[in-house]
Amino acid sequence: MADKTADLAGPGIGNYDDLARALPDDYKSALSSRETMEAVFAVKTYIEEHLCRELGLMMVQVPLIVDSVSGVNDYLDRDGSRGPVEFHISNDHDVHPIDAQVVQAATKWKRVALEQFGMRPGEGICTDMKAVRKDYFLDHDHSAYVDQWDWEKVIRRDDRTLEYLTDTVQRIWKVLHGASQHALELFPQLYDPRFPAIPEELYFIHAEDLLARYPDLPRKERETAILQDHPAVFIYGIGWTLEDGYPHEMRAADYDDWVTETVSVDGRPMHGLNGDILVWNPVTKRRHELTSMGVRVTKETLRTQLEMTGQLDFLDLPYHQAIMNDEIPLSIGGGIGQSRTYMYLLRKAHLGEVSVTVWPQVLKDMCAERNIFVLE
Repeated sequence: MADKTADLAGPGIGNYDDLARALPDDYKSALSSRETMEAVFAVKTYIEEHLCRELGLMMVQVPLIVDSVSGVNDYLDRDGSRGPVEFHISNDHDVHPIDAQVVQAATKWKRVALEQFGMRPGEGICTDMKAVRKDYFLDHDHSAYVDQWDWEKVIRRDDRTLEYLTDTVQRIWKVLHGASQHALELFPQLYDPRFPAIPEELYFIHAEDLLARYPDLPRKERETAILQDHPAVFIYGIGWTLEDGYPHEMRAADYDDWVTETVSVDGRPMHGLNGDILVWNPVTKRRHELTSMGVRVTKETLRTQLEMTGQLDFLDLPYHQAIMNDEIPLSIGGGIGQSRTYMYLLRKAHLGEVSVTVWPQVLKDMCAERNIFVLE
């Protein structure tokens, strides 16, 4: 069993010996490379159209790079250990230079953009976001290149509830399930008796209840365990410190609200207005996170969470000042991993079969030995 502290260190498997044991030995893609690209774009179009319809969103442009001093880049976790690619733009012979960062996700930018695009309560934006995360371990479902449907929606203060979050998650799952049916209709060769259909319904559970169910297991093993009984799960309250002294996962303090007190269906006190959709992938025989999302912080919960994480200095940054001064709206939002969703819906064993990026030779070699051919 993994150590609970080590389990919080970040995503991925961690070394290539473990990855070699995890990759399937009996794999054969149901789709050729050409068919895969046709399916990818069919699914992409379906999801974007139906996600916008279900959540009241419109597609907008999104930055690839942001100003380093803006504070809008996503640091992915609360300790900043996974930092962005940074570079200097010498513009005008360094008379008017810019220090820039490649985005890791558009989490904070989207909330600012809601105001820019004039969104009202019940309206929002969706982006075809591309990013670089240089500090990931590159395995079968983590890449240095990231593509997401990053979306954000204006809400009223009364919408900051567990019920509103749950309804939003169910709408997203309805779209993903519909996309799976769409892919099967277009490519019936995806039917395989070894692989059950994607569940029509999600199972919802609080991180606090998940720990109570598996008190001795680290986070990743708890997720794997629950997915054996419920192959598609939404876990509430990721970031709050649980009974064993650890959060379910480290979560940045300045976008999702993981500190607000809530009440479970049966009346017990809980925490957090955020969570993740996790699925069991029958091809890889592993857990996969498809989306992380949540109701965003207010100026009150932003201060509380930054105080808890020892990052109150962030309040001096423009993005955080905008929240504190009520200059940007209350919102809910998230990021749905595109390549990981394609991988799940199209019965793929590796991200590299549905997206083009860089992989180390050791990974390409072990994949080729198992009939997994990544795109280059």
